[in-house]
Amino acid sequence: MGILQHIEHQISALNDLVKINNDRITGYQKAAESTSDDDLKRLFLGYIDDSKKYNTELRDHIHVLGGAPSTGTTLGGKFYQAWIDVRAKFSIKDRYSILADCEYGEDIANAAYRNALDDKELIWKDDRVVTMLSHQLKELRNAHDNVKTLRDAAIAVHLQSGKKDKVASN
Repeated sequence: MGILQHIEHQISALNDLVKINNDRITGYQKAAESTSDDDLKRLFLGYIDDSKKYNTELRDHIHVLGGAPSTGTTLGGKFYQAWIDVRAKFSIKDRYSILADCEYGEDIANAAYRNALDDKELIWKDDRVVTMLSHQLKELRNAHDNVKTLRDAAIAVHLQSGKKDKVASN
């Protein structure tokens, strides 16, 4: 791989992460709109701010490489958001369901960052990029673990609610 191809591959990989963060922003905006729980709204707004910060850092480096930062989202993110919209019309969005959707989104973001850092063709020679991506991945892992903990805490309420619904419908 020549130097120009290598730079283009880096720009593409960083733009993929910009798109993942755009998906994350959209997902958390929908989650914040779907809940009446103030603690979750605050948490989701914080994660939106984090992704905006990550995007600023990623875009800055894309500019350094001479590229144009992406403004879109991933195709998978568009399909996922459409599915969430359809599902929201036919189901009640309780705390558990919202957090389960958020955890799924965090799984995707974490995997995208791991794939970028593990990509052998990229051979990240710039330690600043590796440090930036590693730091962002660490924060994404913390967000995932936090969302998962909250989801697990909400599961008992969710299961109890499901039992009440079944009894009420009989």
